[in-house]
Amino acid sequence: MKTQIKIYEDLKTVVKFFSKQLKFDKFLNKTGRKLAVAIDEIIALSLFKQTQNIATKKSIYQMFKNNLNCSYKTLVVNMSRWTMLAAVIIALLMKINRNNQHLAKHIDFTDIPVCLFKNANAHKTMKGLAKFGRSSKGTFFGLKLHIVADLKRKLLSLKFTAGNIDDREVVIELTEEIVGYLIADAGYIKEKLQKEYYQEGRRIMIAKPRSNMKKIMTEFEQKLYDTRILIELNFRNLKMFYGLVASLPRSIDGYLFNYIYSLLAYQIA
Repeated sequence: MKTQIKIYEDLKTVVKFFSKQLKFDKFLNKTGRKLAVAIDEIIALSLFKQTQNIATKKSIYQMFKNNLNCSYKTLVVNMSRWTMLAAVIIALLMKINRNNQHLAKHIDFTDIPVCLFKNANAHKTMKGLAKFGRSSKGTFFGLKLHIVADLKRKLLSLKFTAGNIDDREVVIELTEEIVGYLIADAGYIKEKLQKEYYQEGRRIMIAKPRSNMKKIMTEFEQKLYDTRILIELNFRNLKMFYGLVASLPRSIDGYLFNYIYSLLAYQIA
């Protein structure tokens, strides 16, 4: 079993590779004081927090403070400062995944509550972004994470929306570079959408008919639909092992940090 130091060093190696490819050094000041903690180290520490499902940045600081030449406040500021670079890495990874996408892929969403339901009306931090929405688990207050992932469970595209957004509204935007079979549940059934998505000889959407519909699925379509459990595994792992859902952040940047590093950690860990 890897030690935590070994896990951190491995993450730093991966981050250095992407840092070199994406030329992160261009974000460094050419004059003045050097960064107390290098960009690669900040991103690696942030990824370590999510891969180890550590709840707070304070805990990360306590674990690594003997190796950090900075205060806790400086660490937190820099973690938020470089979150967008982590998002750039995610975008690059998804582009690579789309270039090598499996013929079959899935689309779905998961709920991301930003607080307990009983605290929704008093919640202030995400008040402007979070909304009441419904999922298979009931009503929640928060966001939705919509993803397209292929049969190998690689993320191809993603989008965050408010909790009250219709899942079908984001399909075309998320699938601009998607080809092959797009497998969806009954919630995505809409004749106009399926016609808009369809491109002869290039792509088609397969959605399970509702129980009150006359249309039936072919045996081949049913076998494809039965693979939908794979996208549920993406959501389960993001929530259980990479800390996607959180209510501790006290700023929008804090929530953004949590979501982006959760997704990046899931893709490279």
